[in-house]
Amino acid sequence: MKTLAVLLALVSCGAFVCANTEVASKPNIVVFFADDLGYGDVSFNGHPTIRSPNLDKLAAEGMRMSSFYSGAPICSPSRASILTGRLPIRNGVYTQSEYPLDQLFRVFYPWSTGSLPDTEITIAEALKPANYTSGLIGKWHLGHVDALPLERGFDYFYGLPYSQDEGCPPGYGMNCTKEWQHIWPGVPLYRNDTIIQQPVNLQTLVPRYTAEANGFIEQAVVRDKPFFLYMAYDEVHVPLFASPEFTGVSKRGLFGDAVQEMDDSIGQIMAKLDEVGVLENTLVFFTSDNGPWVDQGIEGGSAGLFRGEKGETWEGGMREPAIIYWKGKIQGGQLNMDMTSTMDIFSTALDVAGVPAPTDRVIDGVSLLPLILNGKPVERDCYFYYRDHTLQAARCGAFKAHYVTRCGFCHDPPTWHNPPLLFNVNEDPGEQWELDPTDYQSVLQDINNAVAKHNSTMVKGVPQLNLLNPFVAPCCDHSNRCNCGNDMRQFSADIQ
Repeated sequence: MKTLAVLLALVSCGAFVCANTEVASKPNIVVFFADDLGYGDVSFNGHPTIRSPNLDKLAAEGMRMSSFYSGAPICSPSRASILTGRLPIRNGVYTQSEYPLDQLFRVFYPWSTGSLPDTEITIAEALKPANYTSGLIGKWHLGHVDALPLERGFDYFYGLPYSQDEGCPPGYGMNCTKEWQHIWPGVPLYRNDTIIQQPVNLQTLVPRYTAEANGFIEQAVVRDKPFFLYMAYDEVHVPLFASPEFTGVSKRGLFGDAVQEMDDSIGQIMAKLDEVGVLENTLVFFTSDNGPWVDQGIEGGSAGLFRGEKGETWEGGMREPAIIYWKGKIQGGQLNMDMTSTMDIFSTALDVAGVPAPTDRVIDGVSLLPLILNGKPVERDCYFYYRDHTLQAARCGAFKAHYVTRCGFCHDPPTWHNPPLLFNVNEDPGEQWELDPTDYQSVLQDINNAVAKHNSTMVKGVPQLNLLNPFVAPCCDHSNRCNCGNDMRQFSADIQ
C-alpha cells in the first residue's frame, strides 16, 4: 500500500514531475540479479525459444558484457561477493571442510547460524554516508540469525531468506522433490525482519516483488533520496514456478515461463523509473549469481557454448549473461569483452555515489565507471576462480589455467592437475581444446606468478558455512506447524 506521502505527491506533482532536483545529484543504482540463469538462457545471447524482450531492449540500448564473471559458482558465496566486492574466501562465506564433507556445506540453510559477517561492508552500508536508501527485493541467502538484510545495511527487505527448495512445502502448489526438504519447515516470506507468509505462495511472488520494487522507487523519489535497489529474483532456481499469467507462454516450458515472467517484471520496473523521472539518472546492471544448474535436466538451464555448470569453475559455472545500462551515458549496442565481475558492481556503485572505497581491506572489484563514461579498458590483469576455499583456476589475459577440476554436483573427488590444464578462452571459449603446456611455458609461468602473488596477500575470513543449529529454522508459529499468512480461500483467488 502506498504511503499517504506518496499519494499526496502523486496528486500534487502529477506522477513525480516535480521531484526535488537533489535526487538528480547522485545517481540511483539498480541491480537485477537472476538465480541460476545461464549465459545461454536469454534471447539477447541467442536462445531460440526463450523470449526476453525487455532484457533485449536493455542490451540493445546498453552495453552487453561477454566476459562477466560471478564471484563464485554457487549461490551464497556469489551473493556475498556481489554485495561486498570481495572474494568469498576473504569475506568468510565458504566452508572449511575438505572432500567429501565439503559437499554438505556449500550454502546457508534454514539451520545455519553462520552468515555474511557483520564486519563486512555491503553496498547498502557503504552508500549510507551519501544519503542513499537501500532496498532488497527477493532472495537474500546470506544468513538469517541476526543477519537479515536490515542487519547488513539495507533499509527495506521483502523476500526469501534462502532458496525456495530449502523447505517443505516450498510453497503452495509446489512438490517437495528431495527427501531432505522435509526436515525443514516451509520457506518463509519476510517483510523486513518479520515473517508475513509461511510457506510462501510462489505463484504470486513475482507480481508482489514487482509491486514492492516500484513502491520502494516511488517512496525514494518522494523522500528526495538517491536509492540502491537490489532486485534478487528467485528465477530460475528449482523448483521452477510462474504465475498463472505466465504459465504456458514459452516454448521452453516452465523454465522459459519463469524467465519471461522475470523479464516482464524487469520491464515494469524500468517503466516505473521512466514514469517517475529518474531513468536517465539511474545506472542499471543485469546479471546472474552463477551458471545454470544443468544437473537438473530439463528444469536446468544452458551455459550456451561454455563448458560446465553451476558449482564448477569451468567458464559455464561462472561466466554470466550481463548488461550495463545508463540512458544517455552509455552508447547502445556495445559488446564489451574485458574481464569484468559481479564484484565490480560494489566498486562502481561507490564510485558513482562519490563514496571512497574502504582502505582497511582488500577489494577485489574494480570500478567500471571509466569504461561506462569514457570507454576506457577495465584494469584487470587476472581473474581467480574459487570453489569454497580452493583456488581452482586463474585467467590472465586470454589464457586460463585449471589447477583443480571438479564436477558441480556429483560425488567425485577433485582432480588436481600438474601441470595445470591450459586453454585460450578467447580462441576457445568453450574450453574444448587443451593446449600443450610445453608450448606455453612462459604463459604458465606468468599465471603461476600471478597466483603466487595473489596467495601471498590472502587473508582468509572466518568460515561461516559449517555453522549449524537445528533449532534456528525460521518459523512464524510453532503451534501451527509454521503456517501463517496463508488463507487458502485467498490463495485460490490469487491463482484464478
